[in-house]
Amino acid sequence: MESGELPELCYPQSNASCRTPKQPPGHAMLIYVLLSIVSFLTVALNLLVIVAISYFRQLHTPTNLLLLSLSVSDLLVGLLLMPVEIIYIEACWFLGDMVCMLYYVGDYIITSSSVANMVLISADRYVAISEPLSYPNRVTTRRAQVGVGLCWLCSVVYRLLLLHDHLEEPGKSISCLGECIVIIGNVAGTVDLVCTFILPIIVILMLYLRVFAIAIRQARGLQSRVAAVHVQRMVKKSELKAARTLGIVVVVFLTCFIPYYVPTLAGEDTSVNATSAAFEIWLTHFNSCLNPIIYALFYPWFRKSIKLIVTLQIFKAGCRDANIL
Repeated sequence: MESGELPELCYPQSNASCRTPKQPPGHAMLIYVLLSIVSFLTVALNLLVIVAISYFRQLHTPTNLLLLSLSVSDLLVGLLLMPVEIIYIEACWFLGDMVCMLYYVGDYIITSSSVANMVLISADRYVAISEPLSYPNRVTTRRAQVGVGLCWLCSVVYRLLLLHDHLEEPGKSISCLGECIVIIGNVAGTVDLVCTFILPIIVILMLYLRVFAIAIRQARGLQSRVAAVHVQRMVKKSELKAARTLGIVVVVFLTCFIPYYVPTLAGEDTSVNATSAAFEIWLTHFNSCLNPIIYALFYPWFRKSIKLIVTLQIFKAGCRDANIL
């Protein structure tokens, strides 16, 4: 190989340097455009959800507070994580080992909070449908706020404990200069798999199976015109629709996250590389873009809110109390 054809190095003066990532020009441009669009949509759509739930009084409910927390985590994915991964598709990592580690800590915290929010949302729908009469007293805004706060706090503590070795020794997984990578050992990966995937999945699926079993049983009770007391306990159509919509959110969530845990399920170490834009990482982050799209498809209040927001009618007097449900 001639000297002019030598591979470019991130740090030409160092023999320990990584090679500069390279993609075919047309391929690289397509990736940049597509991922930039995904990042923009993730930020814009989740920002609309946050503004809508925060602004309109009719949307100030415990359930929507949980959706708000989920949208905040999704917004952070599009605002903080996706741009970094787009920048470093064809570039070396020059921000240092500590910034690399902090990037992953933030990534893992946001992911954990999303999982915890999914569990809370499932529990909320279970209580709403299984005990509709006592639901307003059992699930209050204050309790929802405490639940959301605990989700984020536990996510921070859990991830700091899981990644404490990497925090004490930033760059321990890096094989060459110019790389940003974290390798989670099989033991830690198994713990993470159980705590942030298997157990939440079991809880979520059990709750939703109970939700739809109750809905079917109550629907049959209505059809057979049992006693009036049973009719009074019928699940509201809106509640059942909300459960179905949030069920779709959970299914999409699982579909996007399962590929990431495949190495751990296979007994291998999990390698997460910010400079490679791995398919598994982008798929988990793409979930943050899909959630508000699901809301737009199934929630009329979200479509009405978008219309009022983009047409700037929210600046009119009294718009905050508008009837959008």
